[in-house]
Amino acid sequence: MVRLSVNVNKIATLRNSRTRQAGPTSRGYPSVVEGTRACIEAGATGITVHPRPDARHITLTDVRELADLLAPLRDQVEYNIEGDPRPELMDLVEAVRPHQVTLVPVRPGEITSQAGWPADTPMGPMRSLIERMHEASVRVSVFVDPEPAPIDWAAELGADRVELFTEPFAIAYARSEAEGRRSYETYVRAAEHAHARGLGLNAGHDLDAENLTLFGGLPHLDEVSIGHAIIADALFEGLAATIRKYLDALP
Repeated sequence: MVRLSVNVNKIATLRNSRTRQAGPTSRGYPSVVEGTRACIEAGATGITVHPRPDARHITLTDVRELADLLAPLRDQVEYNIEGDPRPELMDLVEAVRPHQVTLVPVRPGEITSQAGWPADTPMGPMRSLIERMHEASVRVSVFVDPEPAPIDWAAELGADRVELFTEPFAIAYARSEAEGRRSYETYVRAAEHAHARGLGLNAGHDLDAENLTLFGGLPHLDEVSIGHAIIADALFEGLAATIRKYLDALP
């Protein structure tokens, strides 16, 4: 069964659009904790957060509060913290010990992730970091493009999984189903290659209820991380109904 990990960043974005102006008396509404609880009650079996250095959505405090919420549910709901391998974030990951950390490259000024790690990224620091996370019993996924070279790089690092960057597929699918299917075949080859290298397989970025009906059938797929589309759909359909819709789209 493919796990649906709901990225709750957008709940924090909405909260922060008001709290940054409201000051210390703000109610912190909508609550990321309450939003997460609603996702779990609707059937989500994973929660993802991406605390960026500028704290424009998820904050380090959110990371800790969600760790407390999810601790009693550890056998049911996986906690995935994604982000760049900056020291303060890696220290926090080591302290809260989520199920998984997803290492994502961050470009200065980007609004959202634009690409996976290039295959020529120096291995030494990343390998040491992965070893450190393994010592803390944290599974490591590495965000990569659907190509053999970065997948091989991730395998040589000692990563447990790769997360395939799915924006190219989503753009192709939005143009036409035929283009989407051609793009999908690139991901099938990448999935088979990752599996052959002993890597688990995650995927995320711009997946939605429509394109997931195709992409959810990707061979060896363990987990999809979806945030923007779920929260956008929830504006019209309600959060619980949206979570159930996405779960129904997965095999």
